[in-house]
Amino acid sequence: MVSASLDNLKIGVTNSLRFYDLGREIFLRASSSLPNFKPLDTNSTWPNSIQVVDFFSGAGGTSLGFNALNSLGNIFRFLGGCDIDSTSAASYSTNFGTPLQNRDVIDIAKDETSIINFLNELAYSKSEPSVFIGCAPCQGFTSHRKRHWGKDDDKRNVLATAFARIVEIAQPTAFLMENVPEFLSKKYRPYYSSCINLLENAGYTVKKSIYNSAAFGVPQERYRSIIIGMRNDFCLPEDIYTFPEYRTVRSAIANLPPLAAGECSVDPLHRAIRHKASTVETIKLVPHDGGYLPKGAGPACRARTKGFADIYGRLSWDKPSITITHYARNPASGRFVHPEQDRGLTAREAARLQSFPDGFEFCGRSDDIYRQIGEAVPPLFACGIASFVLANLVKANLTKDELASSRPSIEDPVSDSFSSVIAGMKVGRA
Repeated sequence: MVSASLDNLKIGVTNSLRFYDLGREIFLRASSSLPNFKPLDTNSTWPNSIQVVDFFSGAGGTSLGFNALNSLGNIFRFLGGCDIDSTSAASYSTNFGTPLQNRDVIDIAKDETSIINFLNELAYSKSEPSVFIGCAPCQGFTSHRKRHWGKDDDKRNVLATAFARIVEIAQPTAFLMENVPEFLSKKYRPYYSSCINLLENAGYTVKKSIYNSAAFGVPQERYRSIIIGMRNDFCLPEDIYTFPEYRTVRSAIANLPPLAAGECSVDPLHRAIRHKASTVETIKLVPHDGGYLPKGAGPACRARTKGFADIYGRLSWDKPSITITHYARNPASGRFVHPEQDRGLTAREAARLQSFPDGFEFCGRSDDIYRQIGEAVPPLFACGIASFVLANLVKANLTKDELASSRPSIEDPVSDSFSSVIAGMKVGRA
């Protein structure tokens, strides 16, 4: 029944294309609709063919990328986004027209009965096509926690296994997991192996790779591991753009009204934080368009520790942004200063650099909004991954050549500190 449902799916793109061409065409058509997003009406996606349940959903960046494909046909039906944070769960419900699911995934996954009850609440059907999304919070795995390695385990490190238990019981057609590259490192191999073994024993072929979101049109360098599982053999997503084609900071935010620190515009998200006078004076020392704070200027910690070299740095107009985090408004937290204006980034600028459309609505106060933006999977990146997931689902017969020539799955552990690898990659292409 699942196969028949997918065979009848109309996506407005010919399925006779080779795999990469099909995925790329789906992406190019779907991504063009993303800027026009407005919050969905309740149950507006209910007639669509493929069920989507988004665990650790945050505000809904991943689901937003999947929703872009609905511009091609009645494809994804959103049953709900589940998040332990009430404000993030409210943002998801507001934008996707689904019931509020403010739940802890660990509680849901505690036993089979709890999992089944949760899925029944969402009207999930095991007999229909489905994609489960499980982008667990990444802070437990990040390389920035190196000083804590060897100490008590972070509770967040078991969330991926909790998601795997839910997949084992629900048996979706496909699943998607996103995390920092270090999730695939030797340091976290026990958590990774526990999760992957459970999924493989449940009958899934599991493949994984590391992607730069800039390769999917996001105006930001953000490297993330992507893990995909399906019942049959499949091809991993492929990059759409290469380095010279990456979108830039200028393309994302240059047309926003200029603001001084403390000023706001008619757009409630385009509001500049009121910095201390001393902070503004420090920012003024930084050369425009990618400049660093001059040697000897700024806080004393910068001189003592090499890791603080980027603080108060300005973004470059004609390069992608650095990775946007929930600290993007704070110049002292990294390279989060506007290329020309003497202030940190507004929430609207951060959202655009994450590829969120202006029509997406964030719930909560200013701190909540910056956090939801910084923790999100960039919607354009998610759209790229979703495009290739769909290409796998609708393409009846992948050829041996397509499978053999597709992006290889990462099997050996990556560097425990992948951030240093990323730095080397950037230097190598400069």
